[in-house]
Amino acid sequence: MWTKEFEKEKMNGFAAYTIQPIGLVHSCFSEKFGIPRQPGLVSCAAGEIALLPEFSREELLKEISGFSHIWVSFLFHQAISDGWRPTVRPPWLGGQKRVGVFASRSPHRPNFIGLSAVRLEGVEKRDKTFFLKISGFDMLDGTPVIDIRPYLPYSDKIDEATPGYADYDLKPNRVVLTAESEAFCIEYENRTGRKLRKLIEEVIGQDPRPASQRKLHREFGMTLWNVNCRFVFTEDDLAEIISCEFIG
Repeated sequence: MWTKEFEKEKMNGFAAYTIQPIGLVHSCFSEKFGIPRQPGLVSCAAGEIALLPEFSREELLKEISGFSHIWVSFLFHQAISDGWRPTVRPPWLGGQKRVGVFASRSPHRPNFIGLSAVRLEGVEKRDKTFFLKISGFDMLDGTPVIDIRPYLPYSDKIDEATPGYADYDLKPNRVVLTAESEAFCIEYENRTGRKLRKLIEEVIGQDPRPASQRKLHREFGMTLWNVNCRFVFTEDDLAEIISCEFIG
């Protein structure tokens, strides 16, 4: 029989349990503003998971290269200091309506744990460290990873799933670049091999502005890798990239 005494006895065994990070994310997103609201929305978001020394061992990764996608469990580490919230305002509802935190993907959760399905591009070993190359993710640079497991299409994909209030039209906004921004992207890509232009189009095309500022047509900025991108949205929701420049 489930009683308060039984519940207290059971929970005491977990009170001191801690979760140890197994790796850190190296991401093209160095600030929270502009990070895709879900994984898979920005296919060319590129980065890697660097496994920490205790877990950077070949046997832990045996056969993982046979999977095209993996589940990554991680910590919303920059949300911890703000505390968790019982209700949140999801962007799907324009930031105006509150829902329960368990009916959302907000980072302000009781245990600040995130979960993303991302594409596994490969595994590399540099010096003594293993790196999992990933793309299509939604994680901040420096994010602590707490678990990795394979994505299984036969069981993880649920065809009859319903989206609830998040029945959202994912058609991206059109993005145009000034001639100077276009030239910067070409030079940057030739120098680094990073697909900066496509990343800009996919990230800003998702309209990263907070819902409360969607009607404002002022200048915004975001950092992608080591590049500051400045942009504005016109009244017809066209995103104009007005400048790109190195940071630092």
